[in-house]
Amino acid sequence: MEDSVDRHIARWRGKAPFDERVEAIVTRMQFLVKHISQTKDTALAAVGLQDFEYETLHRLGSRGEGGRATPSELAAELKLSPAGMTGRLDTLEKAGLVRRIRSVEDRRRVDVELTEQGRATWLKAMDVRGEAEDDMVGVLSQGDQDALAALLKRMLLHVENQPRRTE
Repeated sequence: MEDSVDRHIARWRGKAPFDERVEAIVTRMQFLVKHISQTKDTALAAVGLQDFEYETLHRLGSRGEGGRATPSELAAELKLSPAGMTGRLDTLEKAGLVRRIRSVEDRRRVDVELTEQGRATWLKAMDVRGEAEDDMVGVLSQGDQDALAALLKRMLLHVENQPRRTE
């Protein structure tokens, strides 16, 4: 059965020098990443979140039941300036998704935590995304999924361990 990448390669055959196997792999990965991005956007729209809101809730949600972090910890993880983090937290706090609280250990320190509404919204977005991801990967047997995961891991380790190029 022919897919859009097969047609893409046929269109370019003989017009540009490329390894067809590599082109097929990379282009399919790009198309799948685009599909994942679209399903994420759909999931976020379904629960009324924007991407920046989801990413912040996701970072807090990954911290377990308490879901707490300092604004500077979140800013570092999200690669934001302190001012950018403050604006983001203001938006999320107004929406009732997070709250700022004084640290019990050090009253000068402020922690950010998910509210019940914030956790529920984040989990709903995770559910919608998970359904779409499960549907995409579910076409493969468990053995195929394990093999694909191992192959992708090998590729990722290779690129992660390459020296960074600066030009």
